[in-house]
Amino acid sequence: MLRKGQQKRFLAIHEYLSMDLLKRYGVNIPKGSVARTPQEAYEVTQKLGKEDAVIKAQVLAGGRGKGVFDSGLKGGVKTVSSPAESKKFAEQMLGYKLITKQTGPAGKICNAVFIAERKFLRHEYYFAILQDRTSQGPVIVASSQGGVDIETVAAEDPDAIIKLPIDIDIGLTVEDAKALADKLGLSPRVTDDAADLFLKLYKLFIEKDATQVEINPLAESVENEVLAMDAKINFDDNAYFRQKDIFALRDTSQEDPREVEAAKYNLNYIGLEGQIGCLVNGAGLAMSTMDIIKLHGGEPANFLDVGGGATAEQVTEAFKIISSDPHVTAILVNIFGGIMRCDIIAKGVIQATSELNLNLPVIVRLQGTEVTAAKRLIQESGLRIISCDDLDDAAKKSVQISQIVKLAREAQIDVKIEIPN
Repeated sequence: MLRKGQQKRFLAIHEYLSMDLLKRYGVNIPKGSVARTPQEAYEVTQKLGKEDAVIKAQVLAGGRGKGVFDSGLKGGVKTVSSPAESKKFAEQMLGYKLITKQTGPAGKICNAVFIAERKFLRHEYYFAILQDRTSQGPVIVASSQGGVDIETVAAEDPDAIIKLPIDIDIGLTVEDAKALADKLGLSPRVTDDAADLFLKLYKLFIEKDATQVEINPLAESVENEVLAMDAKINFDDNAYFRQKDIFALRDTSQEDPREVEAAKYNLNYIGLEGQIGCLVNGAGLAMSTMDIIKLHGGEPANFLDVGGGATAEQVTEAFKIISSDPHVTAILVNIFGGIMRCDIIAKGVIQATSELNLNLPVIVRLQGTEVTAAKRLIQESGLRIISCDDLDDAAKKSVQISQIVKLAREAQIDVKIEIPN
């Protein structure tokens, strides 16, 4: 039901920024730098002074290597053997959208490329530190099969996955780190280096409030180096107040613009693929509202939680965001007023409907604090707002009206919903 590439409840940063962060923590990585123009790509490759390099499109999505640019270039990761070749590939990457299995058909814009020295590897491994609900703390997930899709490895060969829960009060010990290196099958001569790298990654994970530190591949080179060849790091949104330097690295060009706009007004919005816009207070009630819409044969167009202290202005902004989705054919407002007063929501709905000259049908179900005053405001507004007392009835009406509007659009007919006196 969720769109590919949707916003998650964590911050993701580009690979080149993740690699810079690894370097600051003393993790061994290939030399490399970012480029934002084809000429910069030429200069970065030249500066590396290596015969072989790798150029990688910087988009926040997996599957870059098998992706396709709308420029026609196939593959977002390319090996190059000269500065001129780097420049050629950069010209076909920068400013174009990369479509991968995770982006969906819309793709994501590539505004930068990361160029790194090419290393020749003896073996590739997978290493990640995640927050694990089962063990209620960090867990290391590792495998001797790296450089490939780890989900495929887990599905086809579950025994190849190693899991090591970590007691957050104790942390990752040197003994456990060395034992993990042995279990993965790294050469005995690099066991200490691998253990040291694991410890540094765990320190980063804890100190930076990460939800994920993924290295794929972690590699042992022919020169007996242990290297983080790639990095994907996500951070807990709740840690913004103490990780402002990290959150300053956010790239909003990689996100749904509606979700970026919603965040400005402290609205929790996630775009979906349906036709019925939802405005609800509370995440649990929002999920229930989406479920009941589906029960009656409809599809929600979004998740939108206005929270418990929304103002009329926030409700207006929420309506702007919902109505900006061209697929929306009706809006369902479902509010249970506890902390949130129903009359505040009603004022916001009325204000938004008037200001936006909204042509979309609006179905409102209000219960709780100041509900009588809210219903009176809606009735006296004279606007085409359909008021319901029962959620099931409201959801059913939303689905039915949405279908009418959708059919009318397909027939290129304007339809106006009138409420009988």
